[in-house]
Amino acid sequence: MEERIDTLPRLPVSTDTGDLEHYGRDWTRFWKPAPCGVVFPESTDDVAELVGWARKTKTPLVPSGGRTGLSGGAVASRNELVVSLERMRSLVELDEADASITVQAGMTIGEVQRRAVDAGFCYPVDWAAAESSQAGGSIATNAGGIRVLRYGMTRDWVRGLEVVTGAGEVLELNRGLIKNNAGYDLRQLFIGSEGTLGFITRATFGLAPPPVQQSVLLLGFADLEAIMPAFALLRRQLSLSAFEFFDQASLEHVATHTGQSSPIETECPFYAVVEFDDPDGSAQERALEVFEGAVEEGWVTDGIISQSESQVQELWQWREAISEAIAVHTPYKNDLSVRISRVPTFLAELDRLVEAKYPEFQVVWFGHIGDGNLHMNVLKPESWSVEDFHTACNGLSEQVFELVRKHEGSLSAEHGVGLLKRDHLAMCRSESEIELMRRIKQAFDPDNLINPGKILP
Repeated sequence: MEERIDTLPRLPVSTDTGDLEHYGRDWTRFWKPAPCGVVFPESTDDVAELVGWARKTKTPLVPSGGRTGLSGGAVASRNELVVSLERMRSLVELDEADASITVQAGMTIGEVQRRAVDAGFCYPVDWAAAESSQAGGSIATNAGGIRVLRYGMTRDWVRGLEVVTGAGEVLELNRGLIKNNAGYDLRQLFIGSEGTLGFITRATFGLAPPPVQQSVLLLGFADLEAIMPAFALLRRQLSLSAFEFFDQASLEHVATHTGQSSPIETECPFYAVVEFDDPDGSAQERALEVFEGAVEEGWVTDGIISQSESQVQELWQWREAISEAIAVHTPYKNDLSVRISRVPTFLAELDRLVEAKYPEFQVVWFGHIGDGNLHMNVLKPESWSVEDFHTACNGLSEQVFELVRKHEGSLSAEHGVGLLKRDHLAMCRSESEIELMRRIKQAFDPDNLINPGKILP
């Protein structure tokens, strides 16, 4: 493979051991990174030339963005060449008339958000890793985030894409248009494709008006059954932009990680960060009335409402810091989704399943109740090896996904399939669907060189 790398056309390449480790993995830790090298293109032409070279030399390529994924979708463990897009981070155009921004794929989402704000707009899809997640990767995984309730997924904001297919073709997909009904929308195939069809090199995002002032409620619930009726009440009475739930274990891990005490005095089994429109503080009184009503119904035990912008950030931290707080425990993550109304029943059954199968495992729950998305985080006991823990969790996942199938849900709400869930895809996709996916992969990547082995079993 080193001989092949030496023939790469005029592109910077690294075979440094530290770089191979850094660029060969994502946030999962269940596969040992083993790429043959890392290449750093700086333009779409570079990527197209690289794909042509890969086809001639039969070299598999793994696209690499911010590598914040949680399903092994960016892992290079079989001597592949990693293609890092981090040097492709230029602003191409900010069109105020179209309310859109066009950027190279390597620009971070945090930078996209700042550029939008500077122009008087907002890019509203947001999550904790926005400062390291890149535009191309967020599209390839159809990232969701904390305000899906109001703004939807990344898919809802992608106006156009420039891509290089696995055949080396450069395609301009939808060209930033708002309305375009001329044939199949190939742009949608690349959104959520996890880099298996080709490389996203440039993207046009739609932009939203700046949000009005927001306030936040942090609520503690009496039990699991109380969450959905409380959510329904809050959604009727307030203009919600987010409803993010987490359990007591999540709060304890964040408290340990940050050294802070819980802002709610009463210990509750479940909590939610509820964000709502509050222009000029005018919704505060109404929010307090809704809170008191939820307490009278026995749904909410305790809570606090933000009184300043700094307190909004402090309350959000209890939800946004969870992933970082539990990272030291090598969590095995499943992001699952069911219809919103089925969340409590589904979660209760999952809890019983894990308790019966592995009572020594701690499970940390958080998620986006407003769109039916639950994040299940199984923490590795200190005495277990990573290998034994991964094997045990794979066995547990079989039963978890059977439960997902029973509730007609999805085994991946927003993290993708990657390597982690590849062999379980049939739990939520029919044989006919999987066969059509294979044909689509073959059409765009005839040599199976672009992120091979991901998604499809």
